[in-house]
Amino acid sequence: MEIFLIRLLQFVLAISLLVLLHEGGHMFFSKLFGVKVEKFFIFFDVGIGKWNGSLFRFKPKHGDTEYGMGWLPLGGYCKIAGMIDESFDTEQMKKPAQSWEFRSKPAWQRLLIMIGGVLVNFLLALFIYSMVLFYWGDSYIRQKDMTMGMKFNEQAKSLGFQDHDILLGTDLGAFKDFNTDLYRDLSQASRVDVIRQGKRISFALPGEINLLGMLKSTPQFVRPFVPADVDSVGTGSPAMKAGIRKGARILAIGGRKIDSWNEFQNELGRLSDVMSTARTHADSLKVRTTSVVFAQKGSLKADTAQIVLTPELMMGVTMTTIFDYYKPVHIDYGFFESFPAGVKYGWNVLSGYVSDMRYVFSADGAKSLGGFGAIGSLFPPTWDWQIFWMMTAFLSIILAFMNILPIPALDGGHVLFLIYEMVTRRKPSETFMIRAEYVGIGILLLLMVVANLNDILRWLGYMQ
Repeated sequence: MEIFLIRLLQFVLAISLLVLLHEGGHMFFSKLFGVKVEKFFIFFDVGIGKWNGSLFRFKPKHGDTEYGMGWLPLGGYCKIAGMIDESFDTEQMKKPAQSWEFRSKPAWQRLLIMIGGVLVNFLLALFIYSMVLFYWGDSYIRQKDMTMGMKFNEQAKSLGFQDHDILLGTDLGAFKDFNTDLYRDLSQASRVDVIRQGKRISFALPGEINLLGMLKSTPQFVRPFVPADVDSVGTGSPAMKAGIRKGARILAIGGRKIDSWNEFQNELGRLSDVMSTARTHADSLKVRTTSVVFAQKGSLKADTAQIVLTPELMMGVTMTTIFDYYKPVHIDYGFFESFPAGVKYGWNVLSGYVSDMRYVFSADGAKSLGGFGAIGSLFPPTWDWQIFWMMTAFLSIILAFMNILPIPALDGGHVLFLIYEMVTRRKPSETFMIRAEYVGIGILLLLMVVANLNDILRWLGYMQ
C-alpha cells in the first residue's frame, strides 16, 4: 500500500505540474493578444448531481478568469472566449463577435494561442533534462566496457549473435550504454559490430526487426550478462535454510544448468507457467520443491540442496547487478554546458518516441497501450527526485507530442484547421468545427478506454 501511495503521489504531482503549465501556455498567449480567458482549471470539473464538480474555485474581484481545480484528473481546461472547444458553448458563438474573443483575432495569433501549451511542455522537458544533468550529471556503464558481454535469446542467436558478444555498434553508430536506443538501432541496422573471443567482427542484420517484439519477448532479445552470484540472503529464507550464503554462485536449478541470473530468471518463469496449472496445494508444493546446485564463495566444490520456494517462487536471495562488476562513467556538466546536453537528450527522447509510434497501429502495439496505471508504475516505488524529474520531463514530451497530433479536440486539430484557414483564407464553418470536436472527443475516449482496459487486463493476469 505504501508503494502504491508513493507512486500515486509522484504521478499526481507530475501531472498537475504539466497540466498547469500546459494550460498556462494557452493562457499566456491569450492574455498577450487581449483574448479573454473565462475559466482556468486543473483537471475537469464534471458536475455530479447538484455538485459543480470543483474541489475549489475562485475569481479575482476585478478579473475575468475563474480559477479552480476539478476532481477528474484527465487533463486541464483553459476556456477561451469565442472558441469552439470541449465546452461546446454554442450560445456564445451565436452572438456578434467581440474584439476580445478568440474568433476576432488574426489567424497567426490564434495559431500561437493554440500551440502555446505544446510549446511550454516541450521547452519544460528540455529545461528539466538540462537541470537534471547540471545537478546530478550523467552516470552510465559504457557498452564497450561490459567485458562479460551480453546474453541473447534464440531469435538473436538465429541472426548470428552469441552469448558473451560485446556489442560495439551498428552502421547507424556506436552504442553508448544499454538502453532502448540500443534495441532501436539493432532493429533498424543492416550491420552490427561486436567483439567475440577477443576479436572484432561484423555481420549483417535484416534492417527491419520488430522492436516491440524484441522488447516484449521472454527472454528478451538481449540483456547484459550477469553471473548468478548471490549479493545477500534473507534471514529465514529458503536459500538460507539450504545453506546458501552471500557470495555463493548458483550453478543449476531444477536440474538445469545456469551461468547467469538471466537464465535463473528464465527458469523461474518456466516454473511460474507450470505453477499456473496447479490445482491443489500438493501440486503447488511439487512445483515449488526443486534442487539447487551452488558453490560457496572461494570454493571449487559444488553443493546440492533441496529447496522449497515461497508461494511467489522466491528463493530469498538478492541478485548482483552489472554495477557490481563494472565501474560507471560519470560526466559533470557546468550550468551553461547542461543546456545543449539537455536539448540533445530531450530531442533524442522525442525522436525515439515518434519513431516507435508506428507500432501503436499494430495488434501488439494496441495491446501495449497503457493508461493511468501503466504511467503511474513508471515512477519508482521509493521517492527519488532524479527519477521523478526525469519521468516528469518524459511525460511532458509525450504530452506535447500527443497534443500536437492532428486530432480534433486536441491542440493539433485546432492547429490543422487554422493552417487550412491561413492557406485557403476561408474559415471552416461552426457546424463543421462542432462535429469535428465531437469526433475528436470520441476518438480520445476510445483510446482512453482501450489503454485503461489494458491496465486492468494486465493486473488480472490476462495480458503481459
